[in-house]
Amino acid sequence: AGEVPAVTIAVAKKPGTNAVDIARSVIERFEQLKGIYVPEGVNVEVTRDYGATADAKAKKLIHKLIFATASVVVLVLFALGWREAVIVGAAVIVTLLITLFASWAWGFTLNRVSLFALIFSIGILVDDAIVVVENIHRHMSLGGKRLLEAIPVAVDEVGGPTILATMTVIAALLPMAFVSGLMGPYMSPIPINASMGMLISLMVAFVFTPWLSNRLLAPVADRFAGHPGGHADARLSGFFQWLMSPFLDRDRGRRNRWILLGAVLLLISGSLALVVSRSVVMKMLPFDNKSEFQVVLDMPEGTTLERTNRVLREIGDYLATVPEVRNYQVYAGTAAPISFNGLVRQYYLREGGNVGDLQVNLVDKHERKRKSHEIALAVRGPVQAIARRYKGNAKIVEVPPGPPVQSPLVAEVYGLDYAGQVRAAARVRRLFETTPDIVDVDDSVTWPSTKGVVLVDRAKAALMGVVQAAVVDSLGIALGGEDMSYIHARNLKYAVPVRVRYSEGDRADLAQVLSLKVHGGDGQMVPLSEIVTVVPARRELSIFHKDLLPVVYVTGDMAGEIDSPLYGMFEIRDRVGRELGMEQWLLSQPENPYDYSIKWDGEWQVTYETFRDMGIAYSVGLILIYLLVVAQFRSYLVPLVIMAPIPLTVIGILPGHALLGAQFTATSMIGMIALAGIIVRNSILLVDFVNQQLREGVAFERAVVQAAAVRTKPIVLTALAAMAGGFFILDDPIFSGLAVSLIFGLLVSTLLTLVLIPVVYFGVMNRRVERLASIRSDGRRS
Repeated sequence: AGEVPAVTIAVAKKPGTNAVDIARSVIERFEQLKGIYVPEGVNVEVTRDYGATADAKAKKLIHKLIFATASVVVLVLFALGWREAVIVGAAVIVTLLITLFASWAWGFTLNRVSLFALIFSIGILVDDAIVVVENIHRHMSLGGKRLLEAIPVAVDEVGGPTILATMTVIAALLPMAFVSGLMGPYMSPIPINASMGMLISLMVAFVFTPWLSNRLLAPVADRFAGHPGGHADARLSGFFQWLMSPFLDRDRGRRNRWILLGAVLLLISGSLALVVSRSVVMKMLPFDNKSEFQVVLDMPEGTTLERTNRVLREIGDYLATVPEVRNYQVYAGTAAPISFNGLVRQYYLREGGNVGDLQVNLVDKHERKRKSHEIALAVRGPVQAIARRYKGNAKIVEVPPGPPVQSPLVAEVYGLDYAGQVRAAARVRRLFETTPDIVDVDDSVTWPSTKGVVLVDRAKAALMGVVQAAVVDSLGIALGGEDMSYIHARNLKYAVPVRVRYSEGDRADLAQVLSLKVHGGDGQMVPLSEIVTVVPARRELSIFHKDLLPVVYVTGDMAGEIDSPLYGMFEIRDRVGRELGMEQWLLSQPENPYDYSIKWDGEWQVTYETFRDMGIAYSVGLILIYLLVVAQFRSYLVPLVIMAPIPLTVIGILPGHALLGAQFTATSMIGMIALAGIIVRNSILLVDFVNQQLREGVAFERAVVQAAAVRTKPIVLTALAAMAGGFFILDDPIFSGLAVSLIFGLLVSTLLTLVLIPVVYFGVMNRRVERLASIRSDGRRS
């Protein structure tokens, strides 16, 4: 349809209100205003509707939540039977409903992050119910008891380990709620919702699940009652006997266990090497597939509004040829409505004839093959080429997937004097521009430009009877205009001012402006050119300050095969050290700001703070898990055995990211932390069953094999349930890292845990068990 003049009206919502309802109400109100306050011939078009976006994402995630729940039920259906599947499904639904109520009571809204927290939690929330139902099913299959007698025994048998396992998962997750900085509020729904859900699932597993098991399993329980002697799957027992025998052998077992440990350490080292070799790229958050991006244009100071508008229109003409672009809005000389980026980058403060931007809207992601990031990469070159022809600088700004920063790459240049800082920043900028894959390079130094200072010849003006204020007022009216009258109409809520000023062309012509005449003392008209002199001067530089210190910012972004700004920053950092010899700081401002030095900021700072806090949360979680297991098993050594599988998650997580070409992000770290609690649950179930067998007098070697055979089904079921939840978020750009961590981490660590934990426990406790057995036998003889 071509370009048309337009006015943008931006509507923001209050905290705690529903964006979907507000957007719908605003659109309906505009329809009602057509023909009344919105005159005929004025078209109203919704260029950006975040309410519709939020609604679409919420509905999609709710569907995924339903499918994830259904997948868990189907899993139990094939593993145990339809009655057990109904029990687990009902337990999940009850748990989710109570968790949603608890989340609402806590103050969380139903948004993308909170819904992802529920989908991520599905596999964890169902664990307790699966363990309890599976053990009831096992005891019922063993026979010898009525169902009402078997249920308490079955629940009691796994009660202690289940409570402990639930607490370990909470201990791993909950410290993440204390992540500081911009990522804290963004991530907090995940650990808090998941922790609340775990507590609720524990209560449901011990109260609701046994009751429903009694109701649904009673009709089939009679066929097992009175037939004692059932046993674990003989095939599983035989398989684990064959698999573990080399490690339990009295003669060669010790050597084989050391070989197994060496192989595991080698796998962990190889997995970590994937990060060093950049096969797995570290990044704060990956790019999301958004429906928009922004082109920010900076022209030299002093550029006329008309020239800036011309450049923007030429960029717009090019963007109109991009098939995925639905429409765009041009803002010349003024700020566009505040956006997510504008919160930190303060785009809403941009004004003046030399600035402008384009808000570019893309067609729906289902109607295009390329993602928004790919489109932004493709148009960056042509857009910047257009801007460079007019000595301008155009930057493609994408909506950040997480907290916005001033720019992905930010070098803060400090020094003794501002002129020196500007020179140092120019050298740093050249390094930015000559480093491969670094794009959108800019700095905060005002573009050098000239201006004209109008000086009034006071003596001459006094002789002609011209007051200096009259000169100032006349120039102000000619250039800026003045409201001379107001128009009042029936359908206008406010009066419309009538502003008088020179035309655009006359204002651009200094001679024409100075030909303006003012009244002299004797009533004669005196041209301004007779009493003023225009002195050429340079515009003063704008000086930015941070923490009361003058600073020059050099900014940039990274594109290409590795689009993580962290790698670009460290590459430039190495070059700064080699070529410029400037002191550089990563974590704090320079101790001596009067030496020329650089503080690195941008996405690096948010990434460091987030991973630092998550690393601390991970460490605190491990300490809490250790203390919980110590309290349960009354041993300082056994918890170390139980926590041994935690490093095994790395063997799955990092190769999984490399295999799928996924970046290791903050959400990947969330999955890694959650796995620490989940995988410890499996160890607790195995070790607890071994101890039960030992108390019943079973030989240690046999107890180890039986523990693996009996607990394989609940462990595999709970792992598959958690993996199923991960599969449904694997296609999301932001949370795919969490899904990859869950799926591959659980797959590898679960398989290794079933063998490694019984074998390690045997190796560590074998001599102690033998001593206790000999003490008991000596006691019996005496």
